[in-house]
Amino acid sequence: MRRRMIGAILALLAPLGAHAAPTDSFARIDQINRASLVMTAETGIVLRPLAATIARALDQVAADAAKPGAERPDDYLRIEPLITAIAGPEATRMHSGRSRQDIIPTVLKLEQRDRLLALAQALDETRGALLAVADREADTIVPAYTNGVQAQPTTLGHLYLGYAAVLARDAQRLREAWARLNLSPLGAAALGTSSFPVDRKRLAELLGFDAPVENSYDAGQLAPVDMGLELTGLSATLATTAGSFAQDLYAQYHQTRPWILLREGALTGPSSIMPQKRNPVALYGLRMKASDVVGAAQAFVIMAHNVDSGMPDYKRNQAEPPGRTLAEAAELCRRWTRVLDGLVVDRARAAEEVAADYSTTTELADTLQREADVPFRLGHHFASELVSYGRSHDLRPAELPFAEVRRIYAEAAAGTGLKPDLPLNEARFRAALSARGMIDAAAGLGGPQPAEVRRMLARARERLEADRAWRDDRRKGLADARARLATAFAALTHEP
Repeated sequence: MRRRMIGAILALLAPLGAHAAPTDSFARIDQINRASLVMTAETGIVLRPLAATIARALDQVAADAAKPGAERPDDYLRIEPLITAIAGPEATRMHSGRSRQDIIPTVLKLEQRDRLLALAQALDETRGALLAVADREADTIVPAYTNGVQAQPTTLGHLYLGYAAVLARDAQRLREAWARLNLSPLGAAALGTSSFPVDRKRLAELLGFDAPVENSYDAGQLAPVDMGLELTGLSATLATTAGSFAQDLYAQYHQTRPWILLREGALTGPSSIMPQKRNPVALYGLRMKASDVVGAAQAFVIMAHNVDSGMPDYKRNQAEPPGRTLAEAAELCRRWTRVLDGLVVDRARAAEEVAADYSTTTELADTLQREADVPFRLGHHFASELVSYGRSHDLRPAELPFAEVRRIYAEAAAGTGLKPDLPLNEARFRAALSARGMIDAAAGLGGPQPAEVRRMLARARERLEADRAWRDDRRKGLADARARLATAFAALTHEP
């Protein structure tokens, strides 16, 4: 009978969002009040009949605040009068052993963890988009750059798996941050707890935290600083990678014949005066959002730097860092995903760009050492002389006359004690100097060779699925905690 009545009460509460995740500070303070009332009733701080009266008052305040146009205060001292107007001054017993000094950090943590999970989802979607491009372009030969200069050929799949690996580390940092974030400050009071038998572990459980922040001074006065630095820091790390990606792609728009662009339409915009332009608006939107995140992270460092412990500077609402930083980072990921989904790759043009320069000459030196026992430095010197000759005669690598190649080798070998004859026939020389030959010859862990790219792609997908499962488990845990709190609270409303 009792179970059916509680079920009926929960059904009545459902329209008020009893099981839904809170969406603003008012709802989070209401969630904290409900947890506090359950705990104080269980420990005898508040007698059960009074707890029932307070519970009904909390329901009424929540229902009133849910009406269209109703005020939803974000300060406990403005909410408490609404409760006492219904339940009387005895309702303030619910506040025993509490302070705004532990309520505010709890409100912030409740929102920060929701925003962290939202960032996790957006990040995982970006990783999925990167892996989709890496799979599709696993064999697409493209130039890669160091010091801003074409360095060696690789594949677009290999490059984007590199970015996916960075984002996998970001996801790991996020999971590690969660373990420190999901600890409850509630019950620490101003900083030294109180003489009431407050059950901080029970409060943590009711609110879906893994445990309390143990030291009560740390809970409300110190943890908000280093936790904020960690959250804004991981957001800035992610944003820095996004900025690097954007700049890599931006470089294509400096060329008259790019090999990778954004699909025209929603991702690009016209000029107001120059008909030929297709401005990459989605790309600079991504880069500007990355700058917003980095800037917000630095703003929090400044807010928290050289400030006395216990000051409000670093305990601001979520319109300021670190909450805003997490939200901006999630939006950054969404913009990045749209860019990835809109990439158009000209594979022939990319191969042509590689073939126009001498970025494969490292493999020529490697081949001479590996197959003909030519010391690497001699092979390197010979390859460098080939580059100088080819560029001075406006020749591409494939256009080098083989007779000149043999002459240049003989000159490079002079005085070394080695035979002057190039120990490669023309076919082997051409193969060693080709982009496909260089990529396929790669043998190291994590290289661009097709088998290794496929192995890394499979591993990256496994990690992504594991991270998605972790995120879903955390969300389920929070939903289960809200359901348990709703059940325990509903039982109070049934008290006579």
